[in-house]
Amino acid sequence: MATPRERFLDALKFLQQLQEKGAIGIHTDDIPNRKYREILTKNGFIREVAKGWYIATDPGAKDGETTAWYSSYWDFIAVFLNHRYGDNWCLSADQSLLIHAGNQSVPQQLLIRSPHGNNHPSALPHNTSLFNLRGELPSANQLVVTDNGIRMYNLQSALIYSAATIYTRNAIDARTALSLIRDASELLPILLEKGHTTLAGRLAGALRNINRGRIADQIIDTFKQADYDIREEDPFEIKIDLKLPARERSPYATRMRLMWEQMREVVIQNFPNSPGLPENKEAFLKEIDDIYVTDAYHSLSIERYRVTPEMIEKVSSGKWDTKENEEDRKQRDAMAARGYYQAFQSVKESINSILGGANAGMQVDKDHSKWYRQLFDPCVTAGLLKAADLAGYRNNQVYISNSKHVPLNVDTMRDAMPVLFELLEEETEASVRAVLGHFIFVFIHPYMDGNGRMGRFLMNAMLASGGYRWAVIPVERRDKYMHALEQASVEQNIEPFTKFIGYLVEESLKGKTVAELPKK
Repeated sequence: MATPRERFLDALKFLQQLQEKGAIGIHTDDIPNRKYREILTKNGFIREVAKGWYIATDPGAKDGETTAWYSSYWDFIAVFLNHRYGDNWCLSADQSLLIHAGNQSVPQQLLIRSPHGNNHPSALPHNTSLFNLRGELPSANQLVVTDNGIRMYNLQSALIYSAATIYTRNAIDARTALSLIRDASELLPILLEKGHTTLAGRLAGALRNINRGRIADQIIDTFKQADYDIREEDPFEIKIDLKLPARERSPYATRMRLMWEQMREVVIQNFPNSPGLPENKEAFLKEIDDIYVTDAYHSLSIERYRVTPEMIEKVSSGKWDTKENEEDRKQRDAMAARGYYQAFQSVKESINSILGGANAGMQVDKDHSKWYRQLFDPCVTAGLLKAADLAGYRNNQVYISNSKHVPLNVDTMRDAMPVLFELLEEETEASVRAVLGHFIFVFIHPYMDGNGRMGRFLMNAMLASGGYRWAVIPVERRDKYMHALEQASVEQNIEPFTKFIGYLVEESLKGKTVAELPKK
């Protein structure tokens, strides 16, 4: 008879085999041995997310940890719905449009269509749900299937059949999707076949709003020529003054530009005015030196490293030695502190150039890879990372702990990063460069690790370009900081993050230290 330990090992081996086959959503039938399911559930290796359905989880995760669910969400949904409905389902037009626009945030409630739907919600983990709407599917030529098995409306049908509210609730996504239309002939066959005059008028108005007047005119003229009474209507609440590149085929690059344009006025309205570049550059840089220990303690603590001011002083003084001291080499936290010190010095060099007149966006574009190498160089020295790990941007998908936001995949991340630095280079307001630079950097998440620290370094380099003092984000306000970034990423609401950073900057301009700030 097998011992408990042997049964545990057998269950783990079975789960490993499932994962090697690419299993994301795990059905009861995939683990027919009930004892295996019980052992894996009890020890935190799988979690039931719907009746008879499981996902793999981290046994070390704390109660309430959402990362396993959010990171597996879309893969699970595809497996779950294909098992339930076969080919007879698809996402709603609105949700399809969001995905075409590059928005893969986990929705609070996912609306799907199926002839076999029951018009009832199905509860899923962490207050998410699935609503099964009974309804006919679009024709086969209006459907697409993503690489991970998600069935949805194609771009043209999603634009045509999305509700009017998509233009006000998800303006960035709607504009991004519209910008991918190259010619009216992509939309007209469906619009004319069904006589969709109201929808055609709405699309024409929306296209004109994003300066695609030629396509809007083609839609209106074609309908009039076919003897339809068509009235153009702009469904957006405002018109933006931004000329989107007509040949841009990456929704993610377009999305960056739209986010920047929509959010910059909010930043300007809610951020302290720039003091201007300091007259005494040396004194300004000395202030940055003086705040190093405080900044390193809080920035590393935000990332859950266990550091103390004494440890930070030790690694910055050079007394920490991985070659001679075995205990120092083993200290992951000390290595992180040493890397932070090295990167901090590199950031200060970049700020020195910016204060000397260099374009802030161009300077950080040139220097940020050096910051990253310095940040993780001690891990290479200690043998925990390979030198190749410092080569540049990530080559795999990454997820953010407890966030509904799904960072860009590798290919689209590489499209988006040059756009970020173009926007930083062209931006005239230091406050916008600082707030949106930090936010969009972590929104893209270009590295496997260190994105938060790099984002804060970028923010402070941009603050310096306007003469603002270095802003330390207190670890005591970590939850508020992370929640504000989540609102910006998932809801496109930059105001909470702007006010959060703006308050810290305003207090620093008054000469207050982090220790003097209220704890919450």
